Amino acid sequence: MSKFFFKGRIEKKPKHSSCGYNTKRENKLGTETNPLTLIVNTEERQQQLEAQLAVEQLFATITVDANAEEDITELTAILNKPVTTVFDKTPNRNDPCSCGSGNKYKKCCGK
Repeated sequence: MSKFFFKGRIEKKPKHSSCGYNTKRENKLGTETNPLTLIVNTEERQQQLEAQLAVEQLFATITVDANAEEDITELTAILNKPVTTVFDKTPNRNDPCSCGSGNKYKKCCGK
């Protein structure tokens, strides 16, 4: 059959839900269903982290082990997320200049 007479798609578009891929899944680290796993050395450090988790509204399972090395990398990764950089909008050519000279931007800083 010629492509000029065919209307519609040749192959159907796959449905993600039928393929086993859940698009509405919420599997964030630090929630009740997926808590952080932290290892600390002392009970005092455990109480400090529990206070910090309460402020940040995160959930974690904290294990106290004096022989093991302290591991709070998951918590520091969540707390130190990179922030999107936002730049100020540059003025148009006929707007007043932002340096405060009173001239138009095109005559002052927009050379």
